[in-house]
Amino acid sequence: MPVSVASAQAVPGQRTHSVDRAFLSMERRRPDVRWEAGGVAYLSGPPPSLADFRAYVGFRLSRLPLLTSRVEGGSRRPRWRPDAGFALDQHVHEAVADGPGGWEAALDSALNAPFAPGTYWGVWLVHGPPDTYAVCYRFHHACQDGAAAALTFRSLLGEGEPSGRPVPEKGRPADLPRRVGAALGLTVRFMAGALVVRRRRPALPFVPTGERQLWRGRVRADTLRRIGAAHGGSGHDVHLAALAGALADWSERSGVALPRVTALVPFDARRPDEEQTWGNRCFALPLELPLQPPLGPPPARAAAPGRPQGPADGHLPLWRLEHVVASTRKLRGGVWRQAIQDLVRFMPARPTEWYMRGMLSPRVTDVMATSMPLADRGSLGDTQVTGTALLPLVVPGHLFAVGLSFFGGWAEVSFVADRALPLGESLPELWERAVGDLEQAAHM
Repeated sequence: MPVSVASAQAVPGQRTHSVDRAFLSMERRRPDVRWEAGGVAYLSGPPPSLADFRAYVGFRLSRLPLLTSRVEGGSRRPRWRPDAGFALDQHVHEAVADGPGGWEAALDSALNAPFAPGTYWGVWLVHGPPDTYAVCYRFHHACQDGAAAALTFRSLLGEGEPSGRPVPEKGRPADLPRRVGAALGLTVRFMAGALVVRRRRPALPFVPTGERQLWRGRVRADTLRRIGAAHGGSGHDVHLAALAGALADWSERSGVALPRVTALVPFDARRPDEEQTWGNRCFALPLELPLQPPLGPPPARAAAPGRPQGPADGHLPLWRLEHVVASTRKLRGGVWRQAIQDLVRFMPARPTEWYMRGMLSPRVTDVMATSMPLADRGSLGDTQVTGTALLPLVVPGHLFAVGLSFFGGWAEVSFVADRALPLGESLPELWERAVGDLEQAAHM
């Protein structure tokens, strides 16, 4: 008998956001694409039974009432409304390893299992070796972005507060003209970029199988933050610089030519009063990754202010970091952050969808790269969360998606790609090595 959750009746209808409607529209246009994201928590200790796990999730859903909603109202004015037929057993499943060596196969089945018909999310209890298991959470991107999913993680498994995310101070009425001007300027810049950057769609260096695989690595979070702070940036900047170094090495090893790589970086645009566990409030920004410096003599004209042209001291890792920091400097300021929040809040649905479709196109970007603070620690009953992995959206035509989760004292990188990606399993180690190169170069 399906397990129902009474709280499904207690949630009023909530209007969908323009980013929600953009994803819903893209799902209707391309039903063959898996418009989903998620995450995995790894735990130490004996796993609960499926019945106990369902009871646990059902109890925790009282903190997440919007997870028991469904979209209604057609394509023009859809709203999230309580789902009177919500059934917990259609959302909570298990994947059991077939013998001691079946752990990876069980996790792969959770990564690739279809959602139950009519559902927007699913949780899989993945049984592993003795005293080890995992919880895999996946959701349709029309329902949540990474920040909302992180709040879901903290409600289900997290303990302690996440790392603080910067938000602009509440604007004064006198700031309104400046904010409008900044938002319009940002709109023109990125809309134009979506047109100008377009290039011939590159051919993937493999034939996709349709099966996704996850590869993981980790470094100490303080390492990223310390390197970033020493160079006027953030831990996320160090992550992107290391990603550029890892891609350069991967290209050489795999024989896949990468003349240029542009990462699509999601930006959390929530206001302080929008701490919620449903919906999208994100904006996607393209960032060209500095794999290699320009060849030959420097051009006659000067480089753009604040953007290094090549490694001044001949040290490639630091040049990559300086390039990334110069590219993201404005985003760390209050003016641009406020402008992006205003843009996400007020931009109509059709321009939002047009922009997102353009940015997601492999003619514009090549990889999805996101990062997210999760929590200080986590547990389920008497078992403790020992590691995490993000599962970002993998767009057809992209090489892969990469996520960086900050959990406890660790920065954990996850690469998600079609299992046919050449040498995909080497990417986490190459990223860890690139972080080490940055750390070593920072002390030279």
